[in-house]
Amino acid sequence: MTYCVGLSLEDGLVFASDSRTNAGVDYVTTYSKMHLFTPADDRLFVILSAGNLATTQEVINHIQRDIDYPTGEPSLANVKYLFEAAEYVGKISQQVQQEHSHAFSKSGVSGKTTLLIGGQIAGQPHGLIMIYPEGNYISSSPQTPYLQIGESKYGKPALDRIADPALQLHEGARLTLVSLDATTRSNITVGPPFEVAIYPKDTMKLSCRCSFDQSDPYLIQLREAWNSGINNVFSTLPTFENSNGLAQQSIDFPTKQGQAQAQAEQMTKPQRQIT
Repeated sequence: MTYCVGLSLEDGLVFASDSRTNAGVDYVTTYSKMHLFTPADDRLFVILSAGNLATTQEVINHIQRDIDYPTGEPSLANVKYLFEAAEYVGKISQQVQQEHSHAFSKSGVSGKTTLLIGGQIAGQPHGLIMIYPEGNYISSSPQTPYLQIGESKYGKPALDRIADPALQLHEGARLTLVSLDATTRSNITVGPPFEVAIYPKDTMKLSCRCSFDQSDPYLIQLREAWNSGINNVFSTLPTFENSNGLAQQSIDFPTKQGQAQAQAEQMTKPQRQIT
């Protein structure tokens, strides 16, 4: 399992991913889930991946081949809109999955992969799109400025409370690390090194691509500050009180033994005859 998140902000884009890949509790490896493409001076794309690693690597290889050896067919080098880039990547993903579908079915292994693509083409706005295994896609919006793939549920609460298009890029980067660390705390299949990339809009280049391992001083400081802050806020919450003024009452919950006895008594009762 893995976890990746992207933020689409007014000032640009933030991407973050873990790098843990596992095939069982006794086989854990590290692979980057973040792939950068700059096929021309007027465009930049970042792709994040979650799902079958072999499928993902084949999709990425096909994308790079189409850039290196253009045939006139659509590629990241010649699409004119970000949604066309998403359609192109989704089509390749579908082709790769279908090519191996029989083998996947026989082995009982899922070959699905879900992708996030974000970036910008000169003259067009920057954006962020999630591509489903089926090849269709959705875009981020001002109401939902983040998209997640992989093990997303544990890192979502912080995003729901804080993510806003008006965040500055460095604030967005900090938020994605908090989201990643929260996921790691609750799910051991997600873990460092974490990668974070920042794209300021209209620049066609990343201003930052950083990696944070488990012992990174900044990551440790961020984790401790977040945990301490949550505990401090909890301690200041209003004290729990019996606000309805009623006396506390004890509730007797039925035990399995009591339930069995009640059923036995019910079965021994004489049944009323209806004439």
